[in-house]
Amino acid sequence: MVSVCFYFQVHQPFRMRKYSIFEIGKKDDYFDDEKNIEVLRKVARKCYLPANSLMLELLESHPEFKISYSLSGVFIEQCEKWAPEVIESFRKLVATGRVELLTETYYHSLSYIFSKEEFREQVMLHRKKIKEVFGCEPKIFRNTELIYNNEIANFVESMGFKGIIAEGWDPILGWRSANFVYRPKTTKSIRLLMKNYKLSDDIAFRFSNRGWEEWPLTTDKFCQWVNSYNGNGECINLFMDYETFGEHQWEDTGIFEFMRHLPGELLKHPDNNFKTPSEVIDTYEPKDEIDCHSMISWADIERDLSAWLGNRIQQSSASRLYSLEKDIKKTDDSRLLDDWRKLQTSDHFYYMCTKWFNDGDVHKYFNPYDSPYDSFINFMNVINDVVLRIKSGHGKSSGTASGVKGSEVGKAL
Repeated sequence: MVSVCFYFQVHQPFRMRKYSIFEIGKKDDYFDDEKNIEVLRKVARKCYLPANSLMLELLESHPEFKISYSLSGVFIEQCEKWAPEVIESFRKLVATGRVELLTETYYHSLSYIFSKEEFREQVMLHRKKIKEVFGCEPKIFRNTELIYNNEIANFVESMGFKGIIAEGWDPILGWRSANFVYRPKTTKSIRLLMKNYKLSDDIAFRFSNRGWEEWPLTTDKFCQWVNSYNGNGECINLFMDYETFGEHQWEDTGIFEFMRHLPGELLKHPDNNFKTPSEVIDTYEPKDEIDCHSMISWADIERDLSAWLGNRIQQSSASRLYSLEKDIKKTDDSRLLDDWRKLQTSDHFYYMCTKWFNDGDVHKYFNPYDSPYDSFINFMNVINDVVLRIKSGHGKSSGTASGVKGSEVGKAL
């Protein structure tokens, strides 16, 4: 028996506009609404709406089919403002009763690394948002960028979650397979689902790669790979960005047709079925304990945090941002707090990445900056304005401040 567990990550950041040194202390509109609307509507047209329509079609034609999503709070917020039809299409999916929604940090942030209290608040905000918009109370947690270790699992368990998901990274698994349920070390009852990254990435990254030895990836071929796990696994966790459908893999690659035929093909094997993450946890007992001391993620060949915190400019900007937490919260200014939290979104630090890594091409697709250093300077200019707003005692900028100079970038490096 093999249960296929689909989970899709759905996220769009509030991208910042070009914010110059001369605006510090004068303007506090940091985010590029025009660009954010443009990107959201383009991806809604190419991915969210047609993909949701396809998933609804599959749910209606295959009663056994089930899927799950994690929608970041900032994605939901943008859709409520600029693409309400996308929210409505997700509501239709949830209404089928066979779509599970997960919880993450509202602002898709790296908050756990810097502030457990901020992390807790953002998770609670996300829980509340999912309840308000979709009427669901998620039981499974997915951390930003699949960042995971023992400590995170323990903390998330204390918040009442019954499951957490992570990358099925070989050095952590050792001789074990990602295709079973596990128990995180240091925890009592929470369960760990680990991504089958090979099969997931075959769809998410390699589907349209004509240089790949397995191209073209047909539904029949993929189903044979899944079927081969019967007797050697209990759950095949296919975790990927939802933008895989229509955006990262364009419609003319055949990605929609591939997905359209996949459930039917998989169900031809009598031992295959579909389950949501909660159902997988409820069905299968943990096979072993996973001990993960260092933080892992989904990104690049090392699966560490270096995509977001690997260089001095990333570390410097993140540390400066989180150092403002106490002063931000003392102001009791909701707009200032919201701006500060939107700056925490992991994408902003991804744009500052200076190393080469294959998977990064997907995330750099919507990068608004010419270089990582431009991103850093822009970010720190905004931080300087935030500091002035804190000092003024309210959310409105006042006074003057110095921007980030080239020499400061050099120091950060």
